[in-house]
Amino acid sequence: MGVTEYAPGSFHVAGLLESGQVRASGHNGFGQCNVSKWVDIQNIYAGPFSTFGLRGDGRVVACGLNKNGQCAVSTWTNISQIAPGYDFTVGLRKDGTVIAVGNNGYGQCDVSDWFDIAQLAVGSEHTVGLKNDGTVIAVGNDADAQCEVFLWNNIKDIATTNYGTFGLTNNGIILFTGYMP
Repeated sequence: MGVTEYAPGSFHVAGLLESGQVRASGHNGFGQCNVSKWVDIQNIYAGPFSTFGLRGDGRVVACGLNKNGQCAVSTWTNISQIAPGYDFTVGLRKDGTVIAVGNNGYGQCDVSDWFDIAQLAVGSEHTVGLKNDGTVIAVGNDADAQCEVFLWNNIKDIATTNYGTFGLTNNGIILFTGYMP
């Protein structure tokens, strides 16, 4: 049975099998590799010290470091994407709204009023959302201008670093804001 998807954390990696089961190996000091009983998983995600599974019915399972409640996702439903950060986790619902748990020290979890979102990405202390109309929104720590995306449009993909945000435009241009050493 082959691996169809993998998700690397800081010191562990999880693999999704064709059967919908998950396997993980590496450092397990916080229980981030305790995935052997997961079933019906369609996608997997990893934070630095946590692992998340998205079930076919839109429910989420998680294991690993939960010091700030970043793994408190068992009540989430109708989820289509998960974006785990270091100590917070953001989820995209199938209706385009967003939910978040964990450390909100910089406002990175202030996403409850977001709607029409197509994709999520998170950095160390910021959350970015790509809207269906190709515009981008962001919240959280903006000390390095990583949330300065309000003028971006015609974006088809987003990604983040710890303190930066990337956007890929429809015509193939890569935009960046933030800090990169």
